[in-house]
Amino acid sequence: MTLPESRVLLVVGTRPEVIKMAPVLGALRERCPALETRSVFTGQHTTLVESVAAAFDFSPDYDLAIMREDQSIYDVVTSASKGVADVIRDYRPNLLLVQGDTATVFAAALAGYLEQVPLGHVEAGLRTRDKFSPWPEEGFRRLTDAITDLYFAPTARAGGLLQSENVPAEKVYVTGNTVVDALTYVAEQELPIKNPTVRGFLESLSEDHQGILVTAHRRESFGEPLDRVFSAIRRLVEEHPSAHVIFPVHPNPNVYGPAHQALESVDRVLLTEPLDYVDTIGVMQRVRLILTDSGGIQEEAPTFGVPVLVMRDVTERPEGIEAGVAQLVGTEIGRISDAVTKTLSRPPLKIRANPYGDGQAGVRIADIVHSFLTGAPRFTKDWIGGEPVRP
Repeated sequence: MTLPESRVLLVVGTRPEVIKMAPVLGALRERCPALETRSVFTGQHTTLVESVAAAFDFSPDYDLAIMREDQSIYDVVTSASKGVADVIRDYRPNLLLVQGDTATVFAAALAGYLEQVPLGHVEAGLRTRDKFSPWPEEGFRRLTDAITDLYFAPTARAGGLLQSENVPAEKVYVTGNTVVDALTYVAEQELPIKNPTVRGFLESLSEDHQGILVTAHRRESFGEPLDRVFSAIRRLVEEHPSAHVIFPVHPNPNVYGPAHQALESVDRVLLTEPLDYVDTIGVMQRVRLILTDSGGIQEEAPTFGVPVLVMRDVTERPEGIEAGVAQLVGTEIGRISDAVTKTLSRPPLKIRANPYGDGQAGVRIADIVHSFLTGAPRFTKDWIGGEPVRP
């Protein structure tokens, strides 16, 4: 029998967290009515979150509004941890849920630990084994996993890494990645691209043209690495007359200014403001290739059979590389250029099962949470993985 004090608190702070926690929040509220579930939004991202919140009908119960101009990571962690701690003392949850590896995740996990609230970590177990790459995400997720009670690993590999770090097997659950749930929900609606500039750009492409989506925002790439990426983009449009690049530029000054200075006048390169989630999915469905340093896009693109060139030296998501849908290219100009040429010369990938999930991760996580809090038996089983994607 469910105890009256069975309360769950989800904490999110950035656009990816809202996207990946929306399926969990939805499943908890739809399938576990005996549990009281509330959500906290720290405000680590602001404008980037608005369209995502609308797409998933996300309306937090608590908005900490921590964002301040020119604040540091120290400021984010301090403000978020104090704000979450205040909510915990008021709401007194029996379980705290966080997702991923942001400053919000670590701050909330720390607050929960100090308030002695059990912690569930969605997307636990991702590792590069280099604490400074990606920075600070690798450190945040390792520190969070050190004080977690329920580990929701997105893949069998992530679950195995947790067990290799002496996490008890009975605390590790392989659920699939919730981003596939979110992606499937949006893609099935077949919504049109709302951004008129991007829509017109794509509609102008003939069958002989090849659209390329570029995203870049990682802190470790600021400066010279990003300058090399921009040079590689200039080279690829020079070497491939059929290539047309769409680059939604992140508002961070370390990206926005250098990107416009390097690429604003380059023919067949469209620089645009960040796209909302629905438009991002729409663009991914229509391009031939993606160049990115994003973790989420590495997980999303296999659903559409779009190859991904990962502009990083290491990735915590090797499943896509093993499946043949992604390739590490770093930020060196020649390496990126060569990879683009080889990829565009190959036949498009066939759409097959996504190696990161099956669209049921949110349901599995809600089921596990319900079982943990009530003692009821689970009705779902752990995810056993998808069929490899091959060219």
